Amino acid sequence: MKTFLSVDVEDWFQVDNLKQAITRDSWDGNVSRVERNVDVILDLLDKHDSSATFFVLGWIADRFPQVVKKIHQQGHEIACHGYNHDLVYSLTPESFRQDVIKTKNILEDSIGEKIIGYRAPNFSITDWAIDVLISLGFKYDSSLFLTVAHNRYGKLKDYKVSNHSIFELKKNFYQVMLSNVDIAGIKLPWSGGFYFRFIPYQIFKRGINKILNDKGIYIFYIHPWEFDPKQPRVKKIDYQYKFRHYTNLKKTESKFGHLLTDYKFLPIRTVISELI
Repeated sequence: MKTFLSVDVEDWFQVDNLKQAITRDSWDGNVSRVERNVDVILDLLDKHDSSATFFVLGWIADRFPQVVKKIHQQGHEIACHGYNHDLVYSLTPESFRQDVIKTKNILEDSIGEKIIGYRAPNFSITDWAIDVLISLGFKYDSSLFLTVAHNRYGKLKDYKVSNHSIFELKKNFYQVMLSNVDIAGIKLPWSGGFYFRFIPYQIFKRGINKILNDKGIYIFYIHPWEFDPKQPRVKKIDYQYKFRHYTNLKKTESKFGHLLTDYKFLPIRTVISELI
């Protein structure tokens, strides 16, 4: 049984839930809290002897190269999360290609090694995006989240999707799916983020154990802003987005500590390196 941990590195003002109130043009005018929040995660991982994959936005890497270098120096994997946190299916194939190339180059220049992993913002993956990633030398995508619970997640229609958590989409290119619990044929999200904050920990743990017993692999994700209850509060957004973003932020750090106590996590690259 193996457990893999991933962190989607974006700042509090870059989240789609807050788009109604915070425009892209205003990002540079907001107070960044990403470095502080990444440090919280790194300290917890070090304390519990676990490692993770950090999917980093190019926008963050451009402005905070020291954050990328620190993550890498502490033994974690650096992977690509796109540059501007655009939903993939809102882009053309060519604009997506340029977005990924720009981010990949920034990250590789920062750490001095090849980036092999990608995750789409809000898991907004498409078939044509997979083809672009393969052409750019990526070895895996971790964007597929087969669940009924979200309106922004993408889908793969042209590729054969396996029941396995990690499977080969094309020769030497793999999909690392986010985990869910299957109850009576309904796939409930069980990988982290809001679901981790909202569901009581002991219930969430039972779900992880079921996934491990069923599939032998569990993939978890979290964001740095989820460790930050003191981040600025945005009021002029729909209630559903406010609920998704702010619920139980005060509990994230404690619950994450319990998670790292109960499970030993690895970066995704470790399993991909065994396969390719």
